[in-house]
Amino acid sequence: MNNQFDDNDYWKGVILYGLNQATYKIALGKSLIELTSLNKEVIDWSELSKSFFDNYIDRFKNEHLPQQSNSSRITRVEKIYLQYKTGTLDYNKAVELIGLEAFGDVIPRFQTIGTDKTIIGEKFYHFDFGNKLYIHDSLFKIVETDKLNLLSEIDARWSLLEGAFKINQGDWTLSNDIREMYITSGYDRKPLSNNIPFLKGYQGNVCFYCSEHIDDSDIHVDHVLPRQVVRHDEIWNLVLSHSLCNLHKDDFLVGKHYLEKLILRNENIMGSNHPWKKKISETLGATKNERLNTTLKHYDDVKVVLNNRYWENSPSYNRETDPFYKRLITVINNR
Repeated sequence: MNNQFDDNDYWKGVILYGLNQATYKIALGKSLIELTSLNKEVIDWSELSKSFFDNYIDRFKNEHLPQQSNSSRITRVEKIYLQYKTGTLDYNKAVELIGLEAFGDVIPRFQTIGTDKTIIGEKFYHFDFGNKLYIHDSLFKIVETDKLNLLSEIDARWSLLEGAFKINQGDWTLSNDIREMYITSGYDRKPLSNNIPFLKGYQGNVCFYCSEHIDDSDIHVDHVLPRQVVRHDEIWNLVLSHSLCNLHKDDFLVGKHYLEKLILRNENIMGSNHPWKKKISETLGATKNERLNTTLKHYDDVKVVLNNRYWENSPSYNRETDPFYKRLITVINNR
């Protein structure tokens, strides 16, 4: 690389010309400047985690704007922040999770301009992942001479990214309120494979989404309304699918015909004497109409959060030939 460029040029290249699909690189840059200005040559992982999380807390103090370009998701840091904000996590546990879950991509990839890691190598730091980060002289020099300008540029870049992300996010304020509601009542992911025998009984050996035969070797338990929004593993929202159908659906909102099918499937369960009947009744409502309205309310909530990002159906799906609707229990329980 041409040696006419100084350390400040390289730093600006990192901050201004990353891929920036999220704001992690910007937040890390701010933490590096702040910790380096304290003459920290070796930064403990927990200290870096605390600084990184504190920068997001400060960022969200006045307004929580989207931190990544994908309108159907929020970043892992945002999930941790919302759990902290709603009291699901205390501060120390939140910082611990940041260190464990938030740095996997950003620390190894930070010293990249565009997609090229070779331009600057490890000019500003090297690290022992999960333990320590070691600051190099080049970062000390630019922080010592230009700290205020560097921080100003980072804040400006952060605001620019948030503005760009918000354009694609719809009603972000309402979306955040809904996410907080589900986080408050949600819980950590549980193993789902033990639900397969039960779900098979009400779905048969066919995929919920394409209605084709499904082998035991290819069964996935899927959340019809994406778990990244609803934050639970309640049986009323779980179905069996092919791995490929699950992959195609991803975290999109399903078309309403699948929601209607889910509602009918749940009524099949309610027509039985299985213990899950009581749980569904407690969660969705004691009457058929209450369950219908509660499920539709969840669907409308998810629709706001995902900004109407739909996945309509598997290409081969046809309701008219779907064996689910021809089963005796479906006909009996949905007269």
